[in-house]
Amino acid sequence: MSSLLKIALDVAYVLMWALTGLLLLVLVASFFIPLDNLTVTVRTERQLPLTRPLLVFGVGSVAAYFGGFVLILRNLRKIFRTLTLGDPFQPENVRRLRQVGVILAVVTGGVFAAQMMMARIAPGVLSPQGISELLTPVFSVLVVFVLAEVFREGARLRRESELTI
Repeated sequence: MSSLLKIALDVAYVLMWALTGLLLLVLVASFFIPLDNLTVTVRTERQLPLTRPLLVFGVGSVAAYFGGFVLILRNLRKIFRTLTLGDPFQPENVRRLRQVGVILAVVTGGVFAAQMMMARIAPGVLSPQGISELLTPVFSVLVVFVLAEVFREGARLRRESELTI
């Protein structure tokens, strides 16, 4: 089962890299695209002028979002590699899980901040997130950190058992 999940992670990792690379190309191109008289239609009844800062902010935010998930998938692939080898309780996996938790927290905070900024830039188009909408992502971050501590304890017990004769 873990080898099947590792294959799925490998495929997702390659796809995320491709998508992030494409978004970075679009980000660079957004500095050079002429934006004269371009508008964005929002909710089929409202049109906003498309400005360069808005375009760069939007594309940059989406690129950063997917880039964060590329980093998460990279760490998960390394964890699954040790799992398929039959030795998941390694100190490196504890570090990797903590990195996943930090990246997930940064991505969650970034999405929250971007939605707050967009709600101020285009009032009525996006509503800012409430605290209740952050419960699931914050809970997910906490679960990852708890899992890292479980792996840390597993690595300690493995080290202890290796020293026992």
